[in-house]
Amino acid sequence: MPTVTWSSSSRSDHRVRASWGQRIGEIDPAQWNALTDGANPFLRHAWLHALETSGSVGPGTGWEPAYVTLSDARGLAAAAPAYLKRHSYGEFVFDFSWAQAYARAGLAYYPKLLVAVPFTPATGPRLLVRADLPYEATAARLLDVIEAVVAERGLSSAHVLFPDRRSKAMLDSRGWLARRDCQFHWENRGYRNFDDFLASFTAEKRKKARRERRRVAAQGIVYETRDGSELGPMELDRIFALHRDTFLRHGHEPYLTRSFFDAIAAAPDGGLVTKLARRTAAPQRPIVAAAIFFAGRDTLYGRYWGAAEDLHSLHFETCYHQGVELCLERGFARFEPGTQGEHKVSRGFEPRLTWSSHYIADPRFRAAIADFLAREGRHVDEYAAAVADHVPFRHDSV
Repeated sequence: MPTVTWSSSSRSDHRVRASWGQRIGEIDPAQWNALTDGANPFLRHAWLHALETSGSVGPGTGWEPAYVTLSDARGLAAAAPAYLKRHSYGEFVFDFSWAQAYARAGLAYYPKLLVAVPFTPATGPRLLVRADLPYEATAARLLDVIEAVVAERGLSSAHVLFPDRRSKAMLDSRGWLARRDCQFHWENRGYRNFDDFLASFTAEKRKKARRERRRVAAQGIVYETRDGSELGPMELDRIFALHRDTFLRHGHEPYLTRSFFDAIAAAPDGGLVTKLARRTAAPQRPIVAAAIFFAGRDTLYGRYWGAAEDLHSLHFETCYHQGVELCLERGFARFEPGTQGEHKVSRGFEPRLTWSSHYIADPRFRAAIADFLAREGRHVDEYAAAVADHVPFRHDSV
């Protein structure tokens, strides 16, 4: 896609160049990383660049990089990780029914403009602004460009997925439609270790968690933590194969290619951390399951898992209990294990609202979608409140 640029005078009377259509590989890594505080691993240049170089996004994937940027005399001033999307897969915010409504009306919903980190249902900054610039005014200019792209290209819509509070406040101020969903997150309330964490549970839930952990250990499974730099090609092959099998069981190939794992494991700031489950009684201690995490500054993100054997409680131990152990070992304040899964609640994860924001060009569809979101939002709020009544904690520990 060719890069499109505009120029305008800013309030400080220097020229600002707005562009869209760039790939992350065309943006200087140091300038990009300077737009963020580095806390979120998915916004680092290394992560986004690995998606492109590995073929996880780009030609043939339906994810066409179309980054929106502002530049001034000092270089990159602001940016949004954007993609021209020709489907809605890999987003974790489901708008398939919107696309169907457009089709019934004889209109095209795709392509649409998406501001997001591909395949990543994790909240983070989406409107990135250099620290020396006024955030609100610069982010507003970035949104001017995004809305102009929708108009000039005749797109149906633009969407910002999983924005943090600061980005969402800007989007709300522009009148974008807000949509909410519910995930389940763990918070470290100063626990010294896993037993201290379990001590905050009711007796019944504490016994259940300990029973799960004993079952896995009794099956001869032990765990080791390996950072990306500690993984060799054979281990990465095994981890990729296990995670791919999970996708295949659901009827499709994984979003991330094998070469993505090579790239992100080799990146100094890639953030890759794995928990490998090995069977100790078998020769050569084979890896029978693996959980793939990414580490931010204060948050651990659970992403993928896979297993070669169907062992009792193996999923819960590998993805959740081991993730909490990792948080306690490394001092993470939060653990976000991904989307869905009420089964997480009994293991100490609590409901948390997540958000997306939507700019719908056609006023008729905008009104209809706004009505839908209002009704959907009430159900999400009720659901989150109902689930919160089933957390395992003692009343005096919360």
